[in-house]
Amino acid sequence: QVQLVESGGGLVQAGGSLRLSCAVSGRTFSTLAMGWFRQAPGKERQFIAAIFWSGGDTYDADSVKGRFTISRDNAKNTVYLQMNNLKPEDTAVYYCAADRKLTIATMTLYTSWGSWGQGTQVTVSS
Repeated sequence: QVQLVESGGGLVQAGGSLRLSCAVSGRTFSTLAMGWFRQAPGKERQFIAAIFWSGGDTYDADSVKGRFTISRDNAKNTVYLQMNNLKPEDTAVYYCAADRKLTIATMTLYTSWGSWGQGTQVTVSS
């Protein structure tokens, strides 16, 4: 199966930027889509962005549109989340996810994704 390892989290000041990375290994040929979710304490796991591996089509949540960008590097089997103009409310554990069959209708539901990384902490200070 697919293994995912996130990195790049840390502590930043409000207005700053971070780039998260998700290294993908295993049966990548079976992966259709990659995505990013985040979960703050006491809150539901929230969809951030997704990218479909073959065509490169991307989608992102309204809450981060204009600030966060998902991208990929096929040669490195890596997906990125560039986060700009970070706000304290962005503080959360960020998870990378993968699935072999996603639709636009279901991609925002965390239960639709079959593979997950362990997460990386992002803390934004005010």
